[in-house]
Amino acid sequence: DFLLGYLKRLLPRRPDLRLIITSATIDPERFSRHFDQAPVIEVSGRTYPVDLRYRPLLAAEEDERDRDLPQAILDAVDEVWQQGPGDILIFLSGEREIRETAESLRKHHPPNTEILPLYARLSAAEQNRVFQPHGRPRIVLATNVAETSLTVPGIRYVIDPGMARISRYSPRSKVQRLPVEKISQASAQQRAGRCGRVTAGICIRLYSEEDFQSRPAFTDPEILRTHLAAVILQMCALNLGRPEDFPFVDPPDTRQINDGFRLLFELQAVDAQRGITELGRQLAKLPVDPRLGRMLLAAQREGSLREALIIVAALAIQDPRERPLEKQQAADEKHRRFRDEQSDFLALLKLWDYYHEQARQLSKNQLRNLCQIDFLSFVRMREWHDLHHELLGRVTEMGMRINEEPAPYNGLHRALLTGLLGHLGLKQEEHVYLGARGRNFYLFPGSGLFKKRPRWVMAAELAETTRLYARTVARIEPEWVEGLAGPLLKRSYAEPHWEKRSAQVTATERVTLYGLPIIVARRINYGPLDPALAREIFIRQALVQGEFHCKAPFFQHNRQLLEELAELETRARRDLTANEETLYRFYDERIPEEIYNGPSFETWRKKIERENPRLLFLDREKLLTPAETVIDSQRFPDYLDLDGLKLPLRYRFTPGAEDDGVTLTVPLAAVNQVDPKRLDWLVPGLRAERMATLLKSLPKALRRNFVPVPNYVQALLEIIEPGERSLTEAMAAQLQRMTGVQIPEDAWNPDAVPSHLRMRFQVVDIEGQELAVGRDWAAIQAQLRGEARAGFAALPTPEFEQERLRDWDFGELPEEVSFVRNGIQLRGYPALVTEAGGTLALRVLDSPVRAKVATRAGLRRLIGWRLGPLFKSLARDLPQFQRMTLHYLGLGTQEQLREDMLNAILDRAFLTDEPLPRNQAAFEALLERGKTRLSAARMHVGQTAAEILAAYHDIRKMLSGEQSPVWAAALADIRDQLAHLIYPGFLSETPPEWLPQLPRYLRAITLRLQKLRQAPDKDRQRCGDIIRLWENYKRQWERDTERERYDLELVRFRWLLEELRVSQFAQELKTLFPVSVKRLEEQWGRVRKG
Repeated sequence: DFLLGYLKRLLPRRPDLRLIITSATIDPERFSRHFDQAPVIEVSGRTYPVDLRYRPLLAAEEDERDRDLPQAILDAVDEVWQQGPGDILIFLSGEREIRETAESLRKHHPPNTEILPLYARLSAAEQNRVFQPHGRPRIVLATNVAETSLTVPGIRYVIDPGMARISRYSPRSKVQRLPVEKISQASAQQRAGRCGRVTAGICIRLYSEEDFQSRPAFTDPEILRTHLAAVILQMCALNLGRPEDFPFVDPPDTRQINDGFRLLFELQAVDAQRGITELGRQLAKLPVDPRLGRMLLAAQREGSLREALIIVAALAIQDPRERPLEKQQAADEKHRRFRDEQSDFLALLKLWDYYHEQARQLSKNQLRNLCQIDFLSFVRMREWHDLHHELLGRVTEMGMRINEEPAPYNGLHRALLTGLLGHLGLKQEEHVYLGARGRNFYLFPGSGLFKKRPRWVMAAELAETTRLYARTVARIEPEWVEGLAGPLLKRSYAEPHWEKRSAQVTATERVTLYGLPIIVARRINYGPLDPALAREIFIRQALVQGEFHCKAPFFQHNRQLLEELAELETRARRDLTANEETLYRFYDERIPEEIYNGPSFETWRKKIERENPRLLFLDREKLLTPAETVIDSQRFPDYLDLDGLKLPLRYRFTPGAEDDGVTLTVPLAAVNQVDPKRLDWLVPGLRAERMATLLKSLPKALRRNFVPVPNYVQALLEIIEPGERSLTEAMAAQLQRMTGVQIPEDAWNPDAVPSHLRMRFQVVDIEGQELAVGRDWAAIQAQLRGEARAGFAALPTPEFEQERLRDWDFGELPEEVSFVRNGIQLRGYPALVTEAGGTLALRVLDSPVRAKVATRAGLRRLIGWRLGPLFKSLARDLPQFQRMTLHYLGLGTQEQLREDMLNAILDRAFLTDEPLPRNQAAFEALLERGKTRLSAARMHVGQTAAEILAAYHDIRKMLSGEQSPVWAAALADIRDQLAHLIYPGFLSETPPEWLPQLPRYLRAITLRLQKLRQAPDKDRQRCGDIIRLWENYKRQWERDTERERYDLELVRFRWLLEELRVSQFAQELKTLFPVSVKRLEEQWGRVRKG
């Protein structure tokens, strides 16, 4: 096509030239017009008539059936052989179709039928079989190679499915495709003519006559179906002008021309303006495809020209390795010795070396025979050798030097890569590679890399048949591409950000080639790429946000000033200072435009500060907004002082965050010492807002009594202060005094209070590690109470503790001590503790209640030791003891009763109505006074215990007797009451003033049981309020016990409830004082307020 266009221009200048164009399949009229109405001479060969029969696959009539291609071919063979013997030529589109059809024919026809394949990749010996004489019926299965390239002798019948693989280059996908297409009318006539050479023939077309008439008259010229890079390069080298203006017989599409230029630009043969480069002129001197020539030019630079010449020559010819249809496995075994798992290009080198080593040792005939044994085409091997020789001479003429040392893998394949930049692949799935421009391809199964499948490959060829296959591939490193692809690469930048360590703005660079990610994420210096944006990021992040290693005075001053103001903002929960934009403008106005990183800034700063040292110093007054309020340590303290226990506070102004608001850090050892009621008050600076929110949370019926809310909040702030009551209790009491309106405790809705107005608690261990966090202190305290007790006990307090005590010789026993551990001031409560083994020690406990209980027990032991023989005598001679032990069965052992009675006697003689002694003198005085009361106490406790246990024994007998289901609720209440009156240790644990009342309470139970038989309904009526109040008591008692809290009001409530039972069930026994449900409700109110 190129020569025809060149001759078109040449003929007017060379009238001496005569041009003859001959072909069997061209359009003569078109050629005649191209050469100014040149004469056409038609020479018809001697042919015989051909009977054309149309047998389409799709049925023309409804009563006929459709057929597939294999069945149609079998039918056609049967039809023609009914006309008489003769060889058949069947045209098929490819090797696979030939193989499948051959298999069908062998099964369908007798064994004496000879079936021969014919296609370009067959060995020469296999192709020559169709020309050899034969005596059996023969069927030749051929591609379109038998249409024009070869004439098969003796053909009487032709079967034409009307399809062929036509090589087409796709400018869109940049791939040479081999689609199966309908052949043109000219090709169909050419095929039919193959059966009219020796006698009259029959051609069966497996398509309809209408289909034939609709087909194009001629096959598209090759120039419209191939890549034009080589043609365009020669035109540029010969200065033949623009391809668009060149007189082609069939001018190529503009897309093809553009695609040719794009490839030449990829190969660096032309520049962006489509002008030929020096490299392009060298490339035009090489008689190979531009891609292959580019490999040779790069190979000299890489020191791999010797190997590249061999590989390029091999790629320029048809593969010399043959693979006959019936001997594919044998051929594969022979070729396996050349295989390389990294590169199919190296396989070609191995084949070259093997062939030439054999050629040096063998004669020509021996070498030819060896090639046949090894399934190598001797003709193509010679062609390879000759082309290599030609290329070697050409590069030598061009002054290129051949390397003497073997080329390394990387250098050789980098050279090959220069010609294959559009043929890269990145592994996606097991067999799939992502190629250029988003196209997926597969490694050809015959490749040496098929099993290994490296991550990145390049391919000498991408050809599309049933799939897009990559042939002759090799492993590459993506890093090679960046140095070779140059302007073809596309670079994008993401996430420009300040990097403190390198003091510059960096970004993530992504480099792609035709959509393939050559470099996914590389950190680069972004400043030179976009100085303006880099400068803005530098100012905002390095200077405004302080992410900069800078020891300059201005930087330290500005950072300290901003930290102070930020802390004020956090505590006040409002903006007090200018925003970041103000700070940005401050620096932007002073720093030159060319400064965008740390080093350049430091150079400029040191120079400018010689003239104006305070140029970059921020001014506090200019940063503060006009709406600033007074923020001081009283309103927003650093510590919360809980009666000497100083705990640190931390402020955060992060709405919506978990740690928003005020956080109180509590060491584990102090958990049991923090009063929840004090925490309810928050800090003074937020107290007004908390009060207002609480008032607004009240039900409407109550809330309307306290409007306007701000006025009431202000009035409350002036009067109430943190104390023993919670904030809501103090508010309710004061509001009742102000308005007369009573606010029940359960009317407040703490859930309506925003999280930043509720204290957040963080409990930490001795190492500062967080153990618990939340805003419900009661839950945290309950969760960690045991751990806190152990943590407190583990704290060393040697200044307060002593061991192995036998007498009061340890000086003072203070009620409370203070000490500092891990920077926090803690409170402790010294106690005289009975330890394992019965020894006494002075310990510091974390609870005043526990300390009092422990000290009381310790004093009993110490008093017993001081009484000596007198105490032992007392323990042996307890009044009525033997009878009491019988009644005590079921409660505990004899020794438990003895210990309980002794404790009760010592309490009554020495510790009742007496404050616990705090020094030795007080202890000695207590000891002397108690000795005088010891005998009376012994008699009193003995008589009381005997009376109680006897009554208890009788009640248990009554409860074990016959019972009615009607009494179930009453009996359950009685058993519960009895269990809280009489239990192991009740003599010493019941308050001394209430112990004498126990016989009366037991008599009341007896009377109730007697009355229950006659009037169970009355019992049930009287029981309702008592059970409700009793359940309230038990719940509160459990909470106080858990918190180690001793509430005198709750104790009084408990014994008033016993008096109420007497008044309800045994009025005849009288009560100690007037009692009623109303009085109990009032007492319960005092419990709740406490």
